[in-house]
Amino acid sequence: MNPVLTRCPVCKDELVITRLHCETCNTTIEGEFYSSPLANLSREHMEFIEVFVRVEGKISRMEGELGLSYPTIRNRLHEVIRAMGYEPGKEESPDLDEEKRRSILAELDAGRISAEDAMRALSGEEL
Repeated sequence: MNPVLTRCPVCKDELVITRLHCETCNTTIEGEFYSSPLANLSREHMEFIEVFVRVEGKISRMEGELGLSYPTIRNRLHEVIRAMGYEPGKEESPDLDEEKRRSILAELDAGRISAEDAMRALSGEEL
């Protein structure tokens, strides 16, 4: 069986699943069904995630379970993150241009704002 396509091969927009079928009892269900980022994962990625969840995300336990080194496990985790459509290490935060970010850090460095105020400003809150 092939993995579910999540993007249109022509325009790259998100695909909507409109039909589900059971080969065992021949039941067909039609409607609009949306997939999740997990639908983009290969079987190997899903097996990796299963181990990750089972060991509660503890990479040291994954090393023993999978017989892989820490860097290899981190690389595989980054592969999974990318397959889900995210960028590893990139937090969901407001777009803050570099000049504004540097200005906030300079204010913090000069003691004109507190660390808490800097954190709020960097997260997009107004001071």
